[in-house]
Amino acid sequence: MKIFGSILGGSAIALALAGGAQSADLPTTKAPAAPPPTHSCFASFYDYFNASAQDCPLTYMGITAYGVIDVGGGWAEHASKFNPSYNNGVFSVISKTNQGAAFQLVPNGLSQSNIGIKGREEFAPGWAFVFDANTSFDPYSLQLSNGPRSLVENNNTPLIGQNTNSDSSRAGQWDNTRGYLGISSSTFGTLTAGRETALSNDLVTVYDPMGGSYAFSLIGFSSSLASGLGDTETSRYNTSVKYQVAYNNFRAAAAWQFGGYEQGNGSDGAYQFDLGADYAGFSVDAVYSYAKDAVSLGTYSFGALPKGATVDDLKATLADINAGIIGLKYVNGPFKAFGGYEYARYSNPTDSYAANAVANGFSTLGGYDVLPGAANVSITSYSNNKILQVAWLGATYSIRPDLDITGAYYYAEQNNFFPSTVITPTARAAACAPNTTKPSAATGFQQLQGATNTYCAGHENAESALLDWRPFKRLDVYAGVMFSQVTGGLASGFFHTTNIAPTAGLRLTF
Repeated sequence: MKIFGSILGGSAIALALAGGAQSADLPTTKAPAAPPPTHSCFASFYDYFNASAQDCPLTYMGITAYGVIDVGGGWAEHASKFNPSYNNGVFSVISKTNQGAAFQLVPNGLSQSNIGIKGREEFAPGWAFVFDANTSFDPYSLQLSNGPRSLVENNNTPLIGQNTNSDSSRAGQWDNTRGYLGISSSTFGTLTAGRETALSNDLVTVYDPMGGSYAFSLIGFSSSLASGLGDTETSRYNTSVKYQVAYNNFRAAAAWQFGGYEQGNGSDGAYQFDLGADYAGFSVDAVYSYAKDAVSLGTYSFGALPKGATVDDLKATLADINAGIIGLKYVNGPFKAFGGYEYARYSNPTDSYAANAVANGFSTLGGYDVLPGAANVSITSYSNNKILQVAWLGATYSIRPDLDITGAYYYAEQNNFFPSTVITPTARAAACAPNTTKPSAATGFQQLQGATNTYCAGHENAESALLDWRPFKRLDVYAGVMFSQVTGGLASGFFHTTNIAPTAGLRLTF
């Protein structure tokens, strides 16, 4: 299948257009009638909670404080132990560290808890300075989201003893979600610079039926699948420029990430383009993306920490990633339908920076070190291209204005991209046979599942359902369930291959 070479799309954020009209003075000698009294949304707690954050923002002198707190709990057929550093806290989707059944705290089930400030200051008609700074956190531990730290905490640890951990584009920074400045024009669009979400990340937020939820969406749970278009660290650019413009029902955007790992980026350079449009209830956005030397961090297996390394050092795999993603949405009254498709091709990094990384090592997101040497930095994992494909469908129906029901289906697959050193069909079949690993100190007293090697073909699917009730405009009371299943190379080294995870919680927006 050909890559989306012709797609230039994405999820450009619609520009806010300010406008107004003044009523003409009537030719009368009577004094104009007094305007009707305005009821303040701050008159009482009830009034505040029953006004949305958009209708009643916490604004003073042009600066708005805002945020989300999302707390919940649930049960998992195969649970992963809670980690206060990781964005999700736990894995609702089946993952390598999921083990026995358990009740568990589930932070950020519907959306990521965060707090931030933003502003818009007009300096000329139709022109304004804009800024936004936001950080995400775990509402139970109050720790800032930090994926690399979750890896370090499980480094050189037997799999049976590990808790939830994974790489992430958030590494405990004060602006781990975003932090940018820019200029906005009602005619010419918005230009911003700083730490920003990738256009593909924006697309997922709009076109995922579950809105990027950690507890109910496969593509929300794993930024590698869609938001980062193949690598979770490229779902945000730490040093970047982003331009967005809209005209009538059309929109376009472009983003460029400059600088490398030392500047807190997940690659040595990346760019994206997007196009989108709305017509007769339909919306479509598409993104083309390229990331050079994209880095994926990982832990050392138990007993494999090299001489001279500490548990604060991590392994890295580098890749060049070409990818395209498209999202579709249809709205008709209380009904909304969603769908999307992604194609990502991984190849060995071609830049000299990659060879330099092997020779000298580097410091990556969060300030964690990757040591020099081929055992620590892999630049040959994709001698045969890895092809990742992701698709999803879903729908939401508003039973009444304050109550929605949503269902969704997600599917991801990878090809067999075993290195060319294993060339015969017989050898490849043997390398991708079902896992027969027996009990050991590293794996615990269970046989591991999936294919013997992560290079092997495999797929993952998830189905989810959600009820979202809003008794107040600022408060969501939600409950749902997700079933997930993984096979082949995507399940390599797992204790289990399926999981059922019902979750319920509360989300407060301010």
